[in-house]
Order: sequence, then C-alpha cells, then structure tokens
Amino acid sequence: MKPDRTAVVLIEFQNEFCKEGGKLFAEVQDEIARQDTLKNAARLLQAARKEGCLVIHCPFVFDETWVQQHGVCGIIGEAAKVGAFREGEWGTEIIDELAPLESEPILSGKHALSGFKNTQLAELLEANAVRNVVIAGLLSNVCVEATARSAYDLGYRVSVIRDATAATSRATQQYVERETYPLLGGSLSVDQFIERLSPGQSPQNDG
Repeated sequence: MKPDRTAVVLIEFQNEFCKEGGKLFAEVQDEIARQDTLKNAARLLQAARKEGCLVIHCPFVFDETWVQQHGVCGIIGEAAKVGAFREGEWGTEIIDELAPLESEPILSGKHALSGFKNTQLAELLEANAVRNVVIAGLLSNVCVEATARSAYDLGYRVSVIRDATAATSRATQQYVERETYPLLGGSLSVDQFIERLSPGQSPQNDG
C-alpha cells in the first residue's frame, strides 16, 4: 500500500460522539472504551502523517433545511430531536486528539450518511490520484459503512480500520466486521495498516 496513493478518511470524530457532555456520547461510550477507539485513531493518524498519506477529516453538520426538504427520518431524524451536530457548537467540533493540521482538508457539506454525499471527497481523491481509501470513525454500521460502500462502488480499494471505529453495541460491531466489511475489501487493525505501509511488503499491496 503506497502512502502517496492512500487516503485516510476520519469520519465524525467529533465531541458529540466522543466526549462526555456530547449529546450522543452515552450511545457509544462503552464501545469506544472497549475498542480503545480514540487511542487507536490517534495512532492511525500519526502513522498516516508520518508516511505521507492524504488525511481527510469528515465531520457531520446537521442541515435543518435539507432534512425538512427531504423528510429525513431514521438516525438523522433522531439526531435532530436531541439537537446534535449543530453548526458552530462545541459538539460539532473535531476532538482535540485528532485536530486537523492546516494542510489537511476538512470536508464541508456532510449532512447525510456517506462521506461522498454533498462533499468534496470524490474530487479530492481524484485530484490526488488516490487508489486506497482507508476509513475510520463513527458509527461503524452507519457513516463508516456508507462511506466504505460508496468508495467501493467508485472502484477504490477499501480498508476499514476496525479498532479505530465504534458502534453502539458489541454485537453490532462484530456483525459489520464479520458480514459487511469483507464484502467491501476487508478490515485492518491499526497495526496491520502500519505494516502494509512499510517498505518491502507484499507485491499485492503495491497500489
């Protein structure tokens, strides 16, 4: 896996999910703790920066007009009810541990599930000749999965970093790791990702 052909997409590592006081923290805090999600995400980010991967931050910002126009319900509707991910609020900020560098793009316009919808992600990947899309973040079975499916459909080699993600339950996390991620190219641990970025690895990962 060549670093200069690899993008690491960090999805919704925001206070709303990741920090006490966040409106959705209670839903995921046990799994974040069990998976050591934030520590692993920080290790992932450090390795990606060191090796020269393209790092892309993908926060969610609630868009009330879009929700009303489309009659959106489900998980985004539930977020609306609790007032989560409102523009300009603390809960919508990216967590300090993964704070973007000035050189790292922060996608705007993500108010649906896939990181490609209404954002600049596709254009960034194309402009940087990316071949490998590596995904981490929250929730494993919602926005992470939706972004992975979109990347797969666009012809990218997709890897989800399973120990830098979290769902709302262990059963859900295990299900997506077992049943969903293999269909989209598979998942890696942070350690496996770092190994595949190292020189002299298997020729099958030369892209």
